[in-house]
Order: sequence, then structure tokens, then C-alpha cells
Amino acid sequence: MRKAFYAALSLSLPNKVSPISKLTAFRRALADWYADAQRALPWRMHPSLYRTVVSEFMLQQTQVKTMLPYYHRWLERFPDFETLARARAEDVLKNWEGLGYYSRARNFHKLAQAYVQLTEKPQTAAAWRELPGIGPYTSAAISSIAQGHPAAVVDGNVVRILARLTQDERTFKNNGEAVKAFTESAQTLLAPKNPGDHNQAMMELGATVCLKRKPLCTICPVVKFCGAAAHGEPEALPNIQRKATEKVSVDRLWIEQAGKLLLHQIPDDAPQLAGQYELPRADSLAIQTKALTPLATRTRSITHRRITERIYKLSAPAAAPEDCAEKNLHWIPFNKLAKITLSGPHRRWINELLDAP
Repeated sequence: MRKAFYAALSLSLPNKVSPISKLTAFRRALADWYADAQRALPWRMHPSLYRTVVSEFMLQQTQVKTMLPYYHRWLERFPDFETLARARAEDVLKNWEGLGYYSRARNFHKLAQAYVQLTEKPQTAAAWRELPGIGPYTSAAISSIAQGHPAAVVDGNVVRILARLTQDERTFKNNGEAVKAFTESAQTLLAPKNPGDHNQAMMELGATVCLKRKPLCTICPVVKFCGAAAHGEPEALPNIQRKATEKVSVDRLWIEQAGKLLLHQIPDDAPQLAGQYELPRADSLAIQTKALTPLATRTRSITHRRITERIYKLSAPAAAPEDCAEKNLHWIPFNKLAKITLSGPHRRWINELLDAP
């Protein structure tokens, strides 16, 4: 496998150059570029173990530009593992509000509680994987970036780079299969003396140069090592089967009475949004909306699903059920809405409708 990887990596270099020399040349080119081109992100400018963990949890499924304001606010409220471990779950979720994928916040909270109890703190990727919410990617990122442990990070950016470098035209059923296929190659490529910077450089390259669409090959620091750039079409790789877009429609209700809004609190057994509030669904209250005109229509996307949500305004006496508690329904005063945790889209929609003339 390693011989094949060395050969694929150096498609555009002279054959007389040894595989190890080619690998060293690649690492040096990548490191030199990263030293000059890396973005001045706060966890890089002021590094610490805790800040690395915060950034890695927040960057799961979230772009840097979206998470940055949350990162700064989070550090103000929870500056270290100990403060986070002592916090109430409701407070943790409230400070995560708007970032989505709320299981990350719950897992981070559990991790902090477990971490502060450890007499022997984790120093390796394997040790980090023993803690809540930590998988192969996060354990490699934390241990390599913050602790210098030689574990290769493999995410979508790294998969894309490796597939193009080696001109790997295999078809993968999903991202997980692709990650497994390229993990050994990523480990082979890893710079053992500076694994954290190498991992960050690979992810930075994928985020800013080796893009999914219209990759910037003309300014790529490692283009001379790239098989796809030399002989193929880089944009076509990696070849990962994508789920077809699923269209979903949801009807929501706006029911207000005496300065209060009726909201549904998501039960604790919901994996992502447990404990948060949202506008109630019409079907949960057996409300027929076919003959009604929506107050507003909003769309959003979650993974491969395209969701259209229509919001209907109804009068309270006719629509509000008597068994609110049994249905997890609560009357929330308008002046208390800022204090509860709403899912990001619902917070935005409710504010828009409250501000509407």
C-alpha cells in the first residue's frame, strides 16, 4: 500500500527521485505554504488544549465563518473545562443556540465533566476516544494539534486532497467509506515531527485552495505532486455517491394569547434538539391547514433534506389544546422568549414575525 501511495503521489516528479525524498519534498512544500498562508484563526493565534477542543467541536458540520462569533462568546462564558463542567445543561444549550447539531454541545458538556475527574489526562488519540463525543477525527485533531501526537486527521478536505493527489477514481458509497479508504495514506503522509501543523495545513489547503468546485490549482503549493492536476480533472474527484435531495414539508402553528406564544418543548429522547422550544406542528394538534393561508413560508436544508415550513396563525381558543402539559406545550410570554432555548431557525422566524407590521 505504501509503495503504491508513494508512486501515485509523485506522478509528475522525475523517476530518479526516491519515494522518501518525494514525500519529504511534499511535506516541506505544504509546510512552507501553511506558514505564510494560514488564516489567523483565534485558536491558532492563542493556542491551548481547551481552545483546540472548543474549535473542533464547533467546526463539526459548521463552517469557520459561521462558528467564529459563537467561539468568542463561548470562551467568555466557559473559559475552561472546569467552568463548563460545573454549568447547567440548560445554560450550555442556550450558549450553543443557533449552531445546530446540539448533540455536540451535550457531548462537549459530558466530556468536560469526565475530563476534570481524570487524574491522568489523555495524551494520545486512543485515550481521547475514551471520552464522550470523541471519534477518530476529533481525537486525531485534538491530540496532534494540542499535544503533538502523530495521528493523521482525515476529514472531507483531506479525502479530497488525497484522492486528487493519487488520482484515485474509486467510487465510494459515502463519506465514511472514503475516510476509511484514505486513513492509511494520510498517516503515511503525516509529518511526524510536526503533526499538528501538518494536519492543519492539509485541512487549510482543502478549505481554501483544493476546493470542491473550481479548485485553485494554479496557486496550489503541491500541484506538482498531484496526479489529477497532471492527467485528469481534479474537480471530478473524489467520487463519492451523494444522497438524493429529499423534499420535506412541515406545517407549523402560530398561536398567541394575552402576550404569550404557544411553543412545543422537544422531549428529552430526541437525539439533537432535546429540551429546546419550537413552533408546534399542525399534525401534532390534529389541525387541518389545507383551507388556510400561511402567515409565512420558510425553507432550510439539513444534510440532504430540503425542508419547507409553512407557519399558520390561528386563534388561541380554537386551536390551543386543553392537555398542553401532556403534549409538551407551554405558553411563553413574549418578553421571556430571549431566555429560553429555541432552535436557530425558529428563533429567527419568531423574531421576524414579531417585528412584522
